[in-house]
Amino acid sequence: MSGGAAAAETYVHPYVPRDLELPGFVPNFLTIVDIVIPYATGSLLAVLLVWFFSGRCARVCKTDRLIMCWWIFTGLTHIVLEGYFVFSPEFYKKKTPCFLAEVWKEYSKGDSRYAARDSGIVTVEGITAVLEGPASLLAVYAIGAQKPYRYTLQFAVCLGQLYGCLVYFITAYLDGDNFSTNSYYYWVYFIGANSSWTVIPTLIAIRCWKNISAALSADKKKKAQ
Repeated sequence: MSGGAAAAETYVHPYVPRDLELPGFVPNFLTIVDIVIPYATGSLLAVLLVWFFSGRCARVCKTDRLIMCWWIFTGLTHIVLEGYFVFSPEFYKKKTPCFLAEVWKEYSKGDSRYAARDSGIVTVEGITAVLEGPASLLAVYAIGAQKPYRYTLQFAVCLGQLYGCLVYFITAYLDGDNFSTNSYYYWVYFIGANSSWTVIPTLIAIRCWKNISAALSADKKKKAQ
């Protein structure tokens, strides 16, 4: 191989810390617009389908329908996006435009622990993809079918998501919180992209807690009569 060809295949990654070693790194082929539009379109399509079909369930209120939309979105995100990351350790080496690899190359600008395959990140994402992803899809069915376990299931998944977010942010802080290329990626990717998985699960968990408590109180009163 000539020196020019070798140089052409040598790329400097954009991540921090700058001394992070990523042998074989290949830059993004897609722009952020090319990444966001398909992701947003696919997510919107899934949400609209759930909203449409949930409208045919007479016993499902609008709040539950909105929550079903959240569960389909988060479930597919966990399984498809995060599942790909967990089982594709060399995504940053892809020499052809693979959409899922492009997503993680881009997101790593906000948190280079993904490109570095940090063991804590891989563990959290693995649990999320394998357990919480399918559980989120099950929650869609449980709510639509008005299963007795629907609130317990949602509460458990919410706790798992919140625990994962806590581990995610706390480990970053303890390790120096220096994994974003610049402040833009820090606030938009690291903070912004993860805010939904802290706020929404908290609200759903509170709602589930209230419904479970109300059901137990009603059952207790019924037995006391």
